Amino acid sequence: MKFVLVDRFLSLDENAAVAVKNVTAAEEYLADHFPGFPVLPGVFMVEALTQAARAVLEKRGMHRMVLGEVKALRYGSFVRPGETLRVEVTLEKLRDDGCAVFKAVGSVLRLGTDSTAVAAVPETAVSGRLILRPLRTTD
Repeated sequence: MKFVLVDRFLSLDENAAVAVKNVTAAEEYLADHFPGFPVLPGVFMVEALTQAARAVLEKRGMHRMVLGEVKALRYGSFVRPGETLRVEVTLEKLRDDGCAVFKAVGSVLRLGTDSTAVAAVPETAVSGRLILRPLRTTD
């Protein structure tokens, strides 16, 4: 099963990306996480950041990159159905071993009753450093 956790890119180039994931009540994994209080699972937030970082690397011709490590991961606000996770990834370093280091932040955007953003400053839902590495295959 493949989860696409980026609905659209607001910007994407060889060094950074900004994307959004609109969380809806129709997403089946929300039924179990948590019953009576559905929220986007933290691991899916990290996957959304990873998918955005992978798109940056694909712009550079670096394909088949996978998440190798996460550092300094912090969770903040919940992301509930009807809210949007805005992900921002910035390439910090390309290492000699083929790995790429990203600064990554996911913020929750909440809408008011008139469909305008409530918070002037989005709340951080997840942040950390992602290290993507080339996919290792065996011969």
